Amino acid sequence: MSMHERGKGVCAMKKPLPAPRAILFDLDGTLYRGGERVPGADRLITRLADAGIPCWFVTNNSSRTPGEVAEHLVRLGIPAAPRQVVTSALAAADYAKRHHPGSRAFAIGEAGLREALAEAGIRILSEGDNGPADLVVQGIDREFHYGKLAAAVRHLLDGAAYILTNPDLLLPTDGGLRPGAGSLGAALRAASGIEPVVIGKPSSILMDYALERAGVRPEEAWVVGDNPATDIAAAVRVGCPSVLTLTGLCSAGDWEARCRSAGVFPDAVCAGLDELEFMLP
Repeated sequence: MSMHERGKGVCAMKKPLPAPRAILFDLDGTLYRGGERVPGADRLITRLADAGIPCWFVTNNSSRTPGEVAEHLVRLGIPAAPRQVVTSALAAADYAKRHHPGSRAFAIGEAGLREALAEAGIRILSEGDNGPADLVVQGIDREFHYGKLAAAVRHLLDGAAYILTNPDLLLPTDGGLRPGAGSLGAALRAASGIEPVVIGKPSSILMDYALERAGVRPEEAWVVGDNPATDIAAAVRVGCPSVLTLTGLCSAGDWEARCRSAGVFPDAVCAGLDELEFMLP
């Protein structure tokens, strides 16, 4: 990549990117780190809104509702509305509605997932319900226990399809890294022998859903994120221009190695969000 220097920052770019009709932002590590705003996030999102470039907030996290995510962003000074938030829970519910309309699901997850499934017309079974389940839909669940595992495995062995909101093995929190939805999924897969349909990044399902919500073609939307293995890989899969920000997972010293490990490279790399702002038309 050649280095293009503008203002106070430096971005590495393969070539100038086409002007975006929408930008799909990752959240944790990109716009905030836990309860801390990434420097420049508020200025960038405000400038994009003023320029009429729609922002969409696309997250693998299935635990929170769009309203809760938007509230978190606003609390950090980042303009956001619930309609701009696209979670893996929403995409999982949409997938269930399209492929298994009116189904009965055993859900392992928190409020964001359960609310999304209910709004999609999916009936949620309780842990003690022995009735047949058409689906097991699983995300992060910080009250996960053996009973939920046993019930989910029983339904899977009885023929239920398995939908996994996201494959992340670790979940970043203010207290450090904790087991993520993918870690819980590893137990279900090991016990049942059944592979899930994976919704979240790097799967194309979440990205296709976000692009549909945004009403743009892949080549018209930039994907901005901090993780090559999820954000950039998902962008490459669907054909979106991609920008890696060194605001979370990657540093200036290791981003190339992480990209090689993931097998993907972004179209541009920016040290921070102020540098990204200089790339905009």
